[in-house]
Amino acid sequence: MISDKDLLSLFDARMRAAAVPDEPGARIEAADGVIRQVGATPRDWHGVLYSTLDAATAEAAIDSEIARFGALLGPGGEFEWKAYSHDRPADLAARLARAGFRPGAPETLFVAEITQLAAGLPSALPSALPPAPPPGVTLRPVTTASDADLVAEATEAAFGDGGQRARDRVLARLAADPDTVWTWVAMADGRPVSAARMLVHPGTGFASLWGGGTAPEWRGRGIYRSLVAHRMRLAAELGCEYLQVDATDDSRPILERLGFRALSVTTPYEYRF
Repeated sequence: MISDKDLLSLFDARMRAAAVPDEPGARIEAADGVIRQVGATPRDWHGVLYSTLDAATAEAAIDSEIARFGALLGPGGEFEWKAYSHDRPADLAARLARAGFRPGAPETLFVAEITQLAAGLPSALPSALPPAPPPGVTLRPVTTASDADLVAEATEAAFGDGGQRARDRVLARLAADPDTVWTWVAMADGRPVSAARMLVHPGTGFASLWGGGTAPEWRGRGIYRSLVAHRMRLAAELGCEYLQVDATDDSRPILERLGFRALSVTTPYEYRF
């Protein structure tokens, strides 16, 4: 097992500095100490993934990104600077706020080493990984456009919004990679109550987990844990070495029991034109 410091450095090097697009049609651009992702359409996610700035270069880089995305997206557009607590300069967050970015809810970056999973699970995990979803819940693979509607419904139930964007993302993924299942919906009482996806990042050894929010009346029953465990097994079967997820403090005990380690805190700084 590598140290937390080395694991964080590995994450930065492979998943941020050498990032690849995580949505169909998106592209990665690098310029002046900044790595950004530009979506294929205005509704896609656009933002800064990584930066190697210091006190002398940060201000100009921030202004440059605002100008770059402003010209690209126009009035009503928005982009995000995904900042981490270990990023430099140390006052990057304050600089973003002064430039007009608004911070969203912070989440903790968790990473698990899952190399051993492919060989039969680390000794600490067999009792923690549930063998199946909780009673009354089934995990449905997302393979059709109608399934995308279920993802949208589950997203709205869990978060109160974001359903259309989640649906568009699923449809784009299905069109680009129709033979692979990357998203699952948890069904209970005949309706979707949670949705979650996994991405594999070729050449990095990493897979990442997204979503997993659950409708309020179904929280606390093990659905999130089951979705994480399901994707954890699949990542191991695919030969991934590491599994990454950004999560709130509510999920922390679940993730730590499954072998994840907290490495940093990430905050989305959003800029709207």
